Amino acid sequence: MGYLKEKVIYDMVSDTATKPTDEMFEIMKQATREDDVYHEDDSVIALERYVSELTGHEDGLFCASGTMTNQLCLRAHLTQPPHSVLLDARSHVYIHECGGLAYHSQANVTPVHAKNGLYMTAEEVSDNILGEDIHNSPTRVISIENTLNGLIMPIDEIAKISVLARSRGIKMHVDGARLWNASQETGVSLKEYGQHFDSMSLCLSKGIGAPIGSILVGSRAFVAKCRHLRKLFGGGWRQAGSLAAVAHWCIENIMPSMPHTHQQAKRLAMSLESFGCSLVYPCMTNQIWLDTTATGVSTKLLSEALAVHGIKISAGNGCTSRIVLHHQITDEAIDQFITTAAALFKKYEGSRPLAITGSFNITAYATPAK
Repeated sequence: MGYLKEKVIYDMVSDTATKPTDEMFEIMKQATREDDVYHEDDSVIALERYVSELTGHEDGLFCASGTMTNQLCLRAHLTQPPHSVLLDARSHVYIHECGGLAYHSQANVTPVHAKNGLYMTAEEVSDNILGEDIHNSPTRVISIENTLNGLIMPIDEIAKISVLARSRGIKMHVDGARLWNASQETGVSLKEYGQHFDSMSLCLSKGIGAPIGSILVGSRAFVAKCRHLRKLFGGGWRQAGSLAAVAHWCIENIMPSMPHTHQQAKRLAMSLESFGCSLVYPCMTNQIWLDTTATGVSTKLLSEALAVHGIKISAGNGCTSRIVLHHQITDEAIDQFITTAAALFKKYEGSRPLAITGSFNITAYATPAK
């Protein structure tokens, strides 16, 4: 029969783990089936127009992934080396996109380490902009990720950075893979966010829950350039209408449920803190960055205990793990998580790690308390 994995009912490793439903497949069956490379598919065009209107931009481009939409936007902005991108040191485009800025755009990167631990400020951005001195790789783009590790960058700070960028002739890009979450949590519309950016990348397969896809928006001329570059990158796709149609449906039907998901995350985070855990970052949206060091229980042990109940989390790295919630996580799953964690931490209460070398290393544990 071969190896059978444990049945996973609730996957909290990432919000990319959402599964397409039967209803979604019905939506896909109703979509148009024309050629998007020739820009002929009505379902794709409808999605691109819809998101453009939501964000206050002229045009959009439906693509396969968030990495692609980020890299297309940045490549379209970066026209002639030497040039550089200023961004938060934790940014996805910097550390999780295979060095794409260097590979595709021959761009240098200026990483900013946010002193407040949450988001880079306009003052920090100003201090790190590289000018036209002959020794520099001048800053041509400021890239902001919102949310970043579940953290929301305040709209007032974004506005300050935008004013600064435009005064210096620098383009503004947002990796908005989870900007939907920020908008739903704060009440700031996507259009209000959008006015501060020359380009936006919005993932459709994370919290929005679509099976696949991401969309970029910008001016009509900018998107035309990105469409050409998408073909160069090998990202042109033909009958993409079914994927566009279901993504369109997900924005309208799943995005409004995000505030409930955020409340679930905050309830779970508060419970874990009450058991002696700490949070690497405050829980603002759908992510919990958990540190179990003080409990004497590794995140691997926690993941194994939860797996018995069909709950999957990352085993993490010793005592730290990221937990991400989405629309397919039920209140009952949160209750089960809390109950299981409470029993586990109680069992190991009084245990003391024998060795911890840094925050992210595997920990050995003493005998559990009786």
